[in-house]
Amino acid sequence: MALFKVVWVMRQNQSFLVPLFIGINILVFFLWGSYSRLFMLNNFAVSWDLVAEGRYWVLLTSVFSHNMWLHLLINMFVLHSFGRLLEMLLGMKRFFIFYILAGILGSLSHAVLSKFYIHQPDQLAVGASGAIAGLILLFSLMFPKEKILIFGILPVPALFGALGFIGFDLWGLVQQSQGGGLPIGHGAHLGGALAGIFAYFYFGRRFKPKFY
Repeated sequence: MALFKVVWVMRQNQSFLVPLFIGINILVFFLWGSYSRLFMLNNFAVSWDLVAEGRYWVLLTSVFSHNMWLHLLINMFVLHSFGRLLEMLLGMKRFFIFYILAGILGSLSHAVLSKFYIHQPDQLAVGASGAIAGLILLFSLMFPKEKILIFGILPVPALFGALGFIGFDLWGLVQQSQGGGLPIGHGAHLGGALAGIFAYFYFGRRFKPKFY
């Protein structure tokens, strides 16, 4: 497949930022067991109330923060799977800016939707899921026919899978606004996905391999 050709062409290149980001996430995960929970919630989780208090840094620190090992494992696996290729395609600087902005937009989206749509301004969120959603959308638009595994099992074309994730998050957000739903940061996912869509149309198309 075309994606294998991309990997073959770039096999001598090294991904630097993805291992670094994974390392930071692992470090912060252990901080949850080293510092007081109140300190971590006030500085490594994001909510509308925290941002309104002037803790603007949580828009970024929460992107590298996980307090459950399964959440960390899933996000880092997806980051490793999609991020290395995108870093090598886009270049280190462009990938860094995109990942950070996708994460911040995801955090901001969670905060705003929690306040004005779900009406729970104190709802906390942690995790790289917003930035990861951005990576998946950008990858899916650049390689729409490549297969991704839904829940690690069902192979579907990347674009269909990405649209399915967006639909699931929209449904989940509506459920949360009605007092139900799953404890998932749907707002963060949607904000990150929006960043991925913007990134594709702003610069992603230029880095699409010509033989794809």
